[in-house]
Amino acid sequence: MSQSPPDAAAAAADPSPAPSVSPCPPPAPPVVEWPEGGALTRDWVAALASTLDWCSRHLPADQLPTVLPPALVQRLVLAAAAILHREPNLVRVDPRPGQAVVVVGDVHGQLHDVIFLLRDAGFPSEDRVFVFNGDYVDRGAWGLETFLLLLAWKVLLPNSVFLLRGNHESKYCTSVYGFEKEVMVKYKDQGPQVYRKFLRCFEDLPLATIIAGCVYTAHGGVFRGTIVLPSKRAKKGKKSRNKNKADFTVDLTSMRLGSLDELLKARRTVLDPPWEGANLIPGDVLWSDPSLEMGLSPNKERGIGLLWGPDITQQFLRTNNLKASEERYNNCGAYIVLNPPDYATPVFHSFEAVKPRPAAHPFYDFEEVIDSDEELNLDAMDSGTSSQ
Repeated sequence: MSQSPPDAAAAAADPSPAPSVSPCPPPAPPVVEWPEGGALTRDWVAALASTLDWCSRHLPADQLPTVLPPALVQRLVLAAAAILHREPNLVRVDPRPGQAVVVVGDVHGQLHDVIFLLRDAGFPSEDRVFVFNGDYVDRGAWGLETFLLLLAWKVLLPNSVFLLRGNHESKYCTSVYGFEKEVMVKYKDQGPQVYRKFLRCFEDLPLATIIAGCVYTAHGGVFRGTIVLPSKRAKKGKKSRNKNKADFTVDLTSMRLGSLDELLKARRTVLDPPWEGANLIPGDVLWSDPSLEMGLSPNKERGIGLLWGPDITQQFLRTNNLKASEERYNNCGAYIVLNPPDYATPVFHSFEAVKPRPAAHPFYDFEEVIDSDEELNLDAMDSGTSSQ
């Protein structure tokens, strides 16, 4: 659902979304306020979606706070983050009898496609669960609005909407691919504070799901396990003076497939997943890629994560009693529906990008930035800067 790059000169002159021009635009919606009583309702979330759509079409980007105040944005982000924080790294989604599961991949700030997708698939409900696999922001012009809408659904129906983290939900990627600039353009003086709230929420996003006990979903893929060796300091027959000091070291030169228990224990509250050190699982889950070559190997092209072969896929499925589908589908936009009772056969639903849509430019220089995510400036990622 990515958007085609606009004319380079126009993008350089004006990086913000351009509201559509009509002779008689509809009246502006009221300022969004937190609902009385404090609990979100379906009507409130529906009104929010309508308001965000209207703003994208009729309001300059830097005027968004006149309808969507920063205090409201921060309250919604914090409410969702509190829910997400309580969820484990690996969320087990156990549908009730007859309940279908919709799985959605990257949406990258394509607000209008997300609004269409929710309606087309059937909104989250007691009959339908949604699992979003990350990359809500960057590239597209409405990452803030897209993520806020999905957070609202999460707050409304926490057991029917599951939001996983993508590799773009990081400080590094959002500083390079546009989301940080988007927030600053839209919220100006309040931008840094709003942006920090989003970053903290990114840290709370779970990493993976297992649906109906048989389907594994994650933004990237599988992950390595920690290989622990006896420490050279530990001598046979000699007790350690410090009972709290481990007599083991981590071997980072060998690789083995990780276990679900290791995934559950990994520390996910890191803004930029490390590509070195002991806590490599978050980076693997978010950045790894499948390969035709057998075995596990470092993902040298990306500089982070793994490459895993068909044998590793089979090992992971067999070890964890999971199922897989051999189907593949190329399309402009799509979502998958897993239907009861087995949930193991995906049904693909394809659609074209929603039109008409507002003219918009990305909030990053797409000609200067490697848009494939295949190469990273790891030094910049480590220091939290966006220099290339």
